[in-house]
Amino acid sequence: METQEITVEKLLKIIEEKDRTIAELKQQVQWFMEQIRLAKHRQFGISSEQTNVHQMNLFNEAEAAADLTAPEPSLSEVKAHYRKKRTRLTTDKLPEDLPVEIIEHELPESERICSDCGSEMHTMGREIREELKIIPAKAVIVRHVRHVYSCRNCEETSDRVPVVKADMPEPVIKGSFASPETIAHIATQKFMMASPLYRQEQEWKQNGILLSRQTMSNWLIKACEEWLEPIYEKMKQRLCSHDVLHGDETVLQVLKEPGKAAQSKSYMWLFRTSGEAKHQIILYDYQPDRKHTHPEEFLKGFSGYLHADGYEGYHKLPENITVIGCWAHMRRKLVEAMKALPKDKQADSNAAKGVEYCDKLFHLERQFALLTPEDRRRERERLSKPLMDEFYDWIGNLNALPKILLGRAVQYARTQRKYLERYLLDGRLEISNNRAERSIKPFVIGRKNWIFCNTPNGARASAVYYSLIETARENGLNPFEYLSWIFTQVPNLGKTGYVTTIEDFLPGSTKIPQKVYIPKPKRQDPEKYAWEEEDI
Repeated sequence: METQEITVEKLLKIIEEKDRTIAELKQQVQWFMEQIRLAKHRQFGISSEQTNVHQMNLFNEAEAAADLTAPEPSLSEVKAHYRKKRTRLTTDKLPEDLPVEIIEHELPESERICSDCGSEMHTMGREIREELKIIPAKAVIVRHVRHVYSCRNCEETSDRVPVVKADMPEPVIKGSFASPETIAHIATQKFMMASPLYRQEQEWKQNGILLSRQTMSNWLIKACEEWLEPIYEKMKQRLCSHDVLHGDETVLQVLKEPGKAAQSKSYMWLFRTSGEAKHQIILYDYQPDRKHTHPEEFLKGFSGYLHADGYEGYHKLPENITVIGCWAHMRRKLVEAMKALPKDKQADSNAAKGVEYCDKLFHLERQFALLTPEDRRRERERLSKPLMDEFYDWIGNLNALPKILLGRAVQYARTQRKYLERYLLDGRLEISNNRAERSIKPFVIGRKNWIFCNTPNGARASAVYYSLIETARENGLNPFEYLSWIFTQVPNLGKTGYVTTIEDFLPGSTKIPQKVYIPKPKRQDPEKYAWEEEDI
């Protein structure tokens, strides 16, 4: 009898152990299937995370379509009319201020005879066709000839001869044949157009100019160290004077980083102003690692709000910096959990419901866009906060397995709650950190082309060039013209006819000439074209 009881107990333990093993294996299989579906989506699916507001099922149609900023409609009589067929409008348009080269196509005089009466024919009209002619960039030698003057009379009658030299601007790099335009062109090609120096070397060669990538690299670094770093530091001071900033970081490989293997990771940090700033500033900062001490050092002197993702390093910043969480990251984790499910189960899943909560919060932000910061704060307290509380009540009742994607999204929501709720504190704050992610994207695109930096000096110079170029683009400046103007002015700082202070180079300065700004295209007549709804 005892033997039978022992045997039954052993069998029950074996069954219990097998049940536990089966449950673990099911969880592993579910995790692997999620990864497979998510990998397929990343490889073959669309990358956009947009959700059509009309597809939201959690909220009624009236709330989804509401717009608090829309004016009250006025009553008017609608006349009967026939709708014209909509045609697709191309956005291509030739600028009106481009130089025009006119080519006349005429008949020879011998062929201008009328075939009926033999009289000479006259021009009764003209048919015009316009083409855009592209003229490849050309290089020229600029030879500076400086005249030196002396007195003939003193040469003949005196033992002292006065000598006077004409003014000549200082070069951007002494002892070099690099011009401001040349360095600006190389910089914009690499840091804005993502064309590595070895490709530019081949392009120069096609034009018969042998200019090595080593020479171009030396020019970029020297011009940066001598002229651009003071401007960068002044921009940094102005950045830290704002109350609201955004931060982000991404990996970078530096081959010759002292004390590190070539395959190890370095980081490019980004800090920028928020939408409340009149003139935007975007700064990159190269660092050999991801320690939290780097943003703390960079933001020394800053006190206010910092938008960031869920990286723990930001949460270790001093108390005078209030970190604001990013709802776009929260939503992205829910979207990944939804896309990892079979297609027939996505629409009714818990992940989809979480995405709908996030979409509603973003939809409210679009309605608040035109409000003043104080009115926006009040509307968030009235509408966004109850919805957020409802979201977290729903999150609290979910029992998702911790290792699957939905479980990780739930865990992220719970651990990041105090940071995600903080955008309600001030109307100047934003619901997401997308502003920083958009600004760091040009660097990520460039990294795919030039892959790595060779030395720390090159990485630091890259950070400065990216900072000035992206800041210029954000403020409506032409990066090439902006850098050319800087390299022309700053070596002659304080001289007659040149700018006098470093502040004159910062965005918003009245000293920046009009030619540096990108011309704004004229708005097209809305009555001239009809847009298809899918294009809006």
